[in-house]
Amino acid sequence: MNYRLGLHSIIGISYTSGRYLPPSKTRSSSVWFAKRSFRAKTGMEKAVESKFSEAMMVVVDDPQSLENKKAAIRDAGPGKLQVIVDFDATLTKYWVNGRRGQSSHNLLQQSNPEYDTKRHQLFEYYHPLEFSPTIPIEEKAKLMEEWWGKTHALLIEGGLTYDDIKKSVANATLEFRDGVVELFTYLEKRDVPVLIFSAGLGDIIEEVLRQKLHKSFKNVKIVSNRMIFDHDGHLVSFRGKTIHVLNKNEHAIDVAAPLHDQFGGIDSSTDDSDSVKKRTNVLLLGDHLGDLGMSDGLNYENRITVGFLNNDDGNSLEIYRKAFDFVYLNDAPMWGVVKLVAEIC
Repeated sequence: MNYRLGLHSIIGISYTSGRYLPPSKTRSSSVWFAKRSFRAKTGMEKAVESKFSEAMMVVVDDPQSLENKKAAIRDAGPGKLQVIVDFDATLTKYWVNGRRGQSSHNLLQQSNPEYDTKRHQLFEYYHPLEFSPTIPIEEKAKLMEEWWGKTHALLIEGGLTYDDIKKSVANATLEFRDGVVELFTYLEKRDVPVLIFSAGLGDIIEEVLRQKLHKSFKNVKIVSNRMIFDHDGHLVSFRGKTIHVLNKNEHAIDVAAPLHDQFGGIDSSTDDSDSVKKRTNVLLLGDHLGDLGMSDGLNYENRITVGFLNNDDGNSLEIYRKAFDFVYLNDAPMWGVVKLVAEIC
């Protein structure tokens, strides 16, 4: 079965054919991959040219279907488009300076390390259950609710403060993919909402955006678990329904919140939930097959899905290329997605 690289159609570059041979049943398949041969036409394309990695590859399973989706979204205009994006290992890099980048979950360090140990023990118990193929989905959802509830209770009991969050983020091994700022900026100028979905902690994600991007975006909302702090900065409770890995979808949109006032005071400039729900064209970005469910609950007309296969185990490419419209390999930068939104907007 032939794979075809759709990169030349995304960013208007010429490409050179080559062969990619993962150590699996896809060994007999061919993959087209881009080399650094660009024909830049605009300032943004020049930025792509200067940043794009030679090692990045992208796989497209059905180019014609993809072109049809792109044309339909482009014809409807930016006013009908929304972007739904996972946070960990999608907006952020999988590898940072040769080390596995931290997630918004595991970067958190409480002042009392005993509670970090207790949270890790919960992870050791529940994480295998999350991926168990024998547990029915209804039972698994209850287990995830239980896990999140116990973890949140430990954060409160352990006296987590907002200063703990700030220090944890400052010391974290975490970086955004190259091109994320440009993607957010391009979408902001066209009033396209960006929903960052996460089963983690929205306040941590917000602090990561604040410290790592140093810029606010009026079109960005975070759909995640939100903390409530007292006047002394101590965590006292969580707001609303718990969002975990099995209910991280547009059913949770009502708890979406714009970036905190400290980040720019942008509440009044952000689309409300009803307005977002009326945007029936979706660009979805994720690094996990489960991220495809983030648009569940939305009655969309057209959806383009982008999957980041950051660390192929030799068996995932075949599955990912069937599940996503685009599959970016090798912990790729965000430049291809920047060019995609430029094309469909």
